[in-house]
Amino acid sequence: MEATTLTDRNLAQQERNRKVRRVLLGILVANWVVASAKLIFGMLSQSAAVTADGLHSFIDGGSNVLGLVAMGVASRPADEDHPYGHGKFEALASLGIGAMIGVGMLELGRMALDSVLNDKHPQVTGTMAAVMAFTLVVNMVVTRVERYYGRKYKSSLLLADASHTMSDVYVTLAVLASLLLVWLGYPRADGLIALAVMVFVAWVAYGIVRQAVGILSDTARLDPDEVKRHTLAVPGVRSCHDVRSRGMEESVYVDLKIEVDPQLTTAQAHEVADRVERTLQGAYPQVVDVVVHVEPDRAALDMPA
Repeated sequence: MEATTLTDRNLAQQERNRKVRRVLLGILVANWVVASAKLIFGMLSQSAAVTADGLHSFIDGGSNVLGLVAMGVASRPADEDHPYGHGKFEALASLGIGAMIGVGMLELGRMALDSVLNDKHPQVTGTMAAVMAFTLVVNMVVTRVERYYGRKYKSSLLLADASHTMSDVYVTLAVLASLLLVWLGYPRADGLIALAVMVFVAWVAYGIVRQAVGILSDTARLDPDEVKRHTLAVPGVRSCHDVRSRGMEESVYVDLKIEVDPQLTTAQAHEVADRVERTLQGAYPQVVDVVVHVEPDRAALDMPA
């Protein structure tokens, strides 16, 4: 019975990963369409700002490729070398996305300083503004779609990539604002706005890296006191302690120790442990495995005969 349940969970996880990969593939196409439009127009108009924004969009596409590769690995079932599965490769990919945002932030900072110190700014045209507005709309739709599916599939990778795409939205908004201000006669506004966007991009990168590090460092996923409360409600459990949890948002592993009546047989104690496992998996749908260590009630053992 347990083997069937585990197989069903593995199949469900693989199906979820396939759906995440399909979303990433669609987002990859959208990102590179946007990037190509910015790059082609940026080079034709000799606009450094638009060309740089196009390069930033290509970083979005690169993160999608990274995500597709990572999900291909993460979707593999558990094996001898990875008995807990390959899910953490998804968190590793999130770290890679954070690094890519950092690279984009450095380039943005270089451009901003160059604009402020050397008074470099793009030549504004109506067509340039229209292209940037179009790519802005596409990126906003992409972000909403990716965030929706990230929450639906509880995918840290999709949510991280949605944040990355949102950083591209803010970069595009900054470019549009700078184009307007340059057109109005404030050429150094291009660099100043870019510096403000750089601070935002840095904050996005920090959030992504923090989430991924939490997964990779086995940060507790469940409230121990709440787990104890559910466990102590199970008939036969006299005490619960040493509750630990780890894993990803959608696949949490729990282990804990319980104390039972010392007079119970091995089969009876095992049945209590099984009830604890069923109770916790019912209370927390994201829990994929519960290890229950059964001990005799110490207080009962210490009582005089």
